[in-house]
Amino acid sequence: MSRSGHPPGLLAPPSGAALVGRFALSRGRRFAEHVHPTHQLAWAERGVLSISAGDTTWALPPTRALWIPAGVRHTTAAATAAAMHSLYLRSSRVPTAFARPTVLAVTPLLAALIGHLGRAGLGDAERARAEAVLFDQLVPAPVASVELALPRDERARRVADALLADPADDRGVDALARLACTSPRTLHRLFRETTGCGLGEWRLRARMRTALELLATGLPVGVVAHRVGYRTPSAFVAAFRKVLGTTPAQVFGPGGP
Repeated sequence: MSRSGHPPGLLAPPSGAALVGRFALSRGRRFAEHVHPTHQLAWAERGVLSISAGDTTWALPPTRALWIPAGVRHTTAAATAAAMHSLYLRSSRVPTAFARPTVLAVTPLLAALIGHLGRAGLGDAERARAEAVLFDQLVPAPVASVELALPRDERARRVADALLADPADDRGVDALARLACTSPRTLHRLFRETTGCGLGEWRLRARMRTALELLATGLPVGVVAHRVGYRTPSAFVAAFRKVLGTTPAQVFGPGGP
């Protein structure tokens, strides 16, 4: 990153609000913690992005993008090989801005506008028209991405680390409480107080985060279901829909952007 917080070699257009950067990222590629003087919209046309700010990480498939307000420190990584588009939006030129990191729905129209605004030699009038439509398309997703906060308590963190290491781990709450050296009731409370959701919901989100990464590699749904702890594809798809509000096919198949 440059001192301005933008990737080297990117220059803001002489007019307009949006600058689009494109990055081909290999799996595991990571931008260290940084901050931008502009708002940022991060989106993966292909693959899955993992973006962290504070204690929270978002796993973002192609149907989701993350709005990152100017001044918010964050890290960006490729959970899988990814084609990332990053919009840098001048604060003074954006009619509506979100005050905190916000997951947005990426419709086919928004995806097309991002690609259009990334074209070289776009005229000022054409850019202005596209940006006006773009701003209308910045809508929070009705169901967000896989948002996962890590517990701050050492006991709960021990359980979280174990579930992230093996998403198919099917130990019940009593066994996990023994791992944490506490009671089931206390373990539930620690997760809710430090992550915003109970142990069961947290485990579901952790499984879906891993599932997104596996699906992006092209693995069949049945294989992914087994690897994240589901006995049948139908049970997995129901859980996926509960978290993301859609099916794996709609996220990564022809119906996606």
